[in-house]
Amino acid sequence: MNKKAKGNRNEYKTMRLLESLGYECIRSAASLGAFDVIGISKSDVVLVQVKSNRLPSAFETENIKLFVCPPNCRKVIHVWLDRKSLPIVKEV
Repeated sequence: MNKKAKGNRNEYKTMRLLESLGYECIRSAASLGAFDVIGISKSDVVLVQVKSNRLPSAFETENIKLFVCPPNCRKVIHVWLDRKSLPIVKEV
């Protein structure tokens, strides 16, 4: 499987996980921005950077930290490891 297909698959896995928790999700296809998936619930917003088998680079992490968002918004990194059913979740 190529990297793009794996990334897309993991973004959809993140969306399904968030939807099971009550979020409506939007995927930023072919995103070069800080976040790949946005989840919106009645009480908060989750911005998610999705990675496969690795943490984001220092540059990517710094962009996520510097991204300005409202108080009811969380910035999260999901790292999906091969053959695992749940991601490693890191709140930034």
